[in-house]
Amino acid sequence: MYNNYPNPISHIEVLVKTRSLSLIGAGLLLCACGAGAQQRIAFVNSTKIFQELPAAQEAQRRIDGIGKPMQDSLETMKKDLQDKYAEYQKKEALYNDATKKSEQQKLLEQERAVQEYQLTRFGQEGLLARHSESIIGPIRERIKAAIGAVARELKYNFVFDKTEQIQILLYGDPKDDITFKVIDRLRRG
Repeated sequence: MYNNYPNPISHIEVLVKTRSLSLIGAGLLLCACGAGAQQRIAFVNSTKIFQELPAAQEAQRRIDGIGKPMQDSLETMKKDLQDKYAEYQKKEALYNDATKKSEQQKLLEQERAVQEYQLTRFGQEGLLARHSESIIGPIRERIKAAIGAVARELKYNFVFDKTEQIQILLYGDPKDDITFKVIDRLRRG
């Protein structure tokens, strides 16, 4: 994994989870409103599901394959900028004011180009994020469908996610953890 961009799977999981926080509040409200009805709640560890799913592992390899050349280009651009800056510092005392301004302007333009490259490739709306979404999206939908199928089969009304990154569920009885049932369903097809 490359240091300059986040793990796409984790990044996507975080986006899905943060958007669902308001739904959790609504779900808890529904639980409170249905005082006469017994509500069954289960949980999964989506990180574990992604780690166990061969399709997700292959998707991560594909995303890494897309990101590696971009990361290499970014590193080359940064090194070139550092080299030019070091060269400027060595010669700065020899430059007149006009030349200094001109060289500083060139360095600023190159720095902006590096930042722009990084943003367009690795930003939230960047090329890697779009590729990641197109690769991971169908897998995520398959996982959500499997979670729904297992929840219906076991008659759970709500399924929360309990991962290391986001602690939405602070406690869950292990008997209500359906992570491995979901993994089994996904493996069976």
